[in-house]
Amino acid sequence: MNAKTSTLPSPTAFNGAKTASGATMPKRMGRRLPVRRIWPTWVLLSVQFGILVAFVALWELAAMAGFIDTFFWSKPSAIASTMVIFFTEGNAVTDIVYTFRSTILGFILGTSLGAVLGMSFWWSRNYALIMQPYVICLESIPKLALAPLIILVFGMGLSSKVAIATALTLVVSTLTAYSGVQAVDRDQEKLFYSLGASRWQVFTKLVAPSCIPWIISILRVNIGLALTGSIVGEFVASQYGLGRTILYAGQTYEIALVWVAVIVLSALSMIMYVAVSWLERYLQKGIVR
Repeated sequence: MNAKTSTLPSPTAFNGAKTASGATMPKRMGRRLPVRRIWPTWVLLSVQFGILVAFVALWELAAMAGFIDTFFWSKPSAIASTMVIFFTEGNAVTDIVYTFRSTILGFILGTSLGAVLGMSFWWSRNYALIMQPYVICLESIPKLALAPLIILVFGMGLSSKVAIATALTLVVSTLTAYSGVQAVDRDQEKLFYSLGASRWQVFTKLVAPSCIPWIISILRVNIGLALTGSIVGEFVASQYGLGRTILYAGQTYEIALVWVAVIVLSALSMIMYVAVSWLERYLQKGIVR
């Protein structure tokens, strides 16, 4: 018996065809999903630079025309000349290095100590329940209000700024690491114990690796908090630092110098933020592998 081959009509063959009742079938309407294209990097950088140039030019023109008061807002040309003086005749390098050191030290100490403290709650549920109210209480207390007390205890040197930066980052890291501890799979923990693993082995092989992504996720937040703590400490009492420069310029009504310190501080924060973001991506790749 010879099988007859039949050709199936394409889906578009029915477009506009008539049914048995004589009604015309509607044509198939094909819709494409919107494609979100990302511009090339040079285009994005050009637009960003153009916005900055336009803002600075508009600021300068408004100051020259008298639309804004230069006593309170200064103007870009005065800021540029003050920045040249700040880097050639002032203590720019000393202030930048001072703020950078206190920020990095506070960031490292606060993140590492907070991570260790948060993961230590896994060892004892009673210990965690006892310490949890104190950690929450410390989180609710405005640490910046304790800055004068910290200055009195640690002095006007670098250690007091590091202490304030550490206090701001410590609690956040502790709570984040504790959240990672609570998210550990209990079934996997039971499986480890059933295979004869000790508590230390469960902690090092399961709990700590499970908490690392949580700790990594808080790095970019902590670098900003550490910088805030360093600047506040320099506001209260300090001999060096960008915070001390801003405070001095505000007290003497040197608004151009205030803008110079703010611009330098913004550039420093962006550099540290990019560096921490790169570190975060590097650590995440290591975890995936």
